[in-house]
Amino acid sequence: MRRPPDLFELRLDCLLPTIAQLEDKLARLRAPFVITARSPQEGGANALSSRERGNLLSRFLSDAQYVDVELRSAVALRSLLRLAEQRKVKRIISYHNFKATPPARVLLTKARAAEAHGANIFKVATRTDTPVQLARLLDFITNENVGLAVSAMGIGRLGAISRVLLARAGSVLIYASIDEPSDIEGQLSLKQLRALGIKC
Repeated sequence: MRRPPDLFELRLDCLLPTIAQLEDKLARLRAPFVITARSPQEGGANALSSRERGNLLSRFLSDAQYVDVELRSAVALRSLLRLAEQRKVKRIISYHNFKATPPARVLLTKARAAEAHGANIFKVATRTDTPVQLARLLDFITNENVGLAVSAMGIGRLGAISRVLLARAGSVLIYASIDEPSDIEGQLSLKQLRALGIKC
C-alpha cells in the first residue's frame, strides 16, 4: 500500500490457518497493529476457547501496539491484560451489541467496567438501524462523564454515516476495510473514509 492506515487490526482468530506465515511476514507491515482473537459469542472464527485465544494473543503480544479483548472476556483473559500492561501494550476493551444500541447510561456503565479492567480505550460497536440508535451512540461519545478514550461505530443501515459522524464527534479509532467495503453492514473502505475527509 502506498498509504497504509495509521493502524492495522490483525484478527488472529480468522488468521489461525496461516498463523506461522503471519509471524514471518509481520515485519512487512508499515504501520503498528492491534491484535484480537474474537470470542465465538461475538463473531469470532474457529470456535476458540478463552484459553486458546489467550495463548494466541500472547504469542503476538510483544509485537503489537494494542490488544483488543471483549468486555465479556476480560475476567477470563485478565492474566493476558496484566501481561500487556507490563509490556506497555495498550489495552482496548470492546463491547459489541449486534441487535441494538443501549441507552447512553448503559454504555457508560460498560465503559466504567472496561476502565476497571485496565482499558486505555473503550471500543463500542452497536446496531444503528434507526436515528434513535445512532443518537444514543452520539450521546454516549460526547458524554463528559466517560473519562476514557472511546472508539465508537455503528453497524446496520446507518452504520456508514455513523462512522463519519462519530469520527467527527471524537471517536479515537475508525475501523475500515483495506480495499472493498467488507461484509460488516455499514463498514466503509479506507478509500471511502479518506474521500470523506476522515484521517485514517
